[in-house]
Amino acid sequence: MTNRAARFRALHSAADPLVLVNAWDPASARIVAASGAPAVATTSAGVAWTLGAPDGDVLARDLALEHLARIVRAVPDGLPVTADIESGFGRTPGEVAVTVRRVLEAGAVGVNLEDSVRDGGGAGLRDVAGQQERIAAARGAADDAGVELYINARVDTYFRGRAEETVARAEAYLAAGATGIFVPGVADAATIGALARAIPAPLNVLAQPGTPPVAELATLGVARVSLGSWIAEAAYALARRAAREAYEHGTYTSLADAYDFGELNALMS
Repeated sequence: MTNRAARFRALHSAADPLVLVNAWDPASARIVAASGAPAVATTSAGVAWTLGAPDGDVLARDLALEHLARIVRAVPDGLPVTADIESGFGRTPGEVAVTVRRVLEAGAVGVNLEDSVRDGGGAGLRDVAGQQERIAAARGAADDAGVELYINARVDTYFRGRAEETVARAEAYLAAGATGIFVPGVADAATIGALARAIPAPLNVLAQPGTPPVAELATLGVARVSLGSWIAEAAYALARRAAREAYEHGTYTSLADAYDFGELNALMS
């Protein structure tokens, strides 16, 4: 695991950004790995949906981590896996530490840990000191296990209308033990470049329609590009199109580009 952790950390480079096509189950993880991925990342939304729950700190920790272990077992031995653990599957820093210990037991060598906090159906940002405690607890649990866990601290300021806090939060999270910074919700080149220059750590952005291509993101200083839940959303959109077409029109044209059965079945062997 130590070698996998070091290899995963080394993949974060603005000269050659790490591209993560996020998986949500063992099958999608194998497909991504077989496509040449240097590492596999999970999407919390995709994992939650495939287990019949909504995203957003709703999925039970046991279910999420059992599922993570299956994903790790599904990819080639030695391929690093990083897990999206939402806000840590716990109310307290101690519970976050428990989550991280179990992530390591599952075989993953990285986590995403976000600073959104959801209470009573609403969503806001956790106070900086509170998030620092959670990051420090995650780092402590990894250090105790002797694993150089990659903690990708997600800063949700662009989702919450508080963009002016982004750099200060990033610096605070790095001081608490984060390895890199993930700023989703930003797509324009000028803003991405400014963030990459201001944040003294590998910057991760979320690819979305309108995001510059990977080659341009590299010139802006981005070290990691994630596709997040977009692939899972596209897969479920296909399921909806096929269902509506079959029920409303009695036709099946949506199936034209399906994965070859034999090839997919062989990949699962």
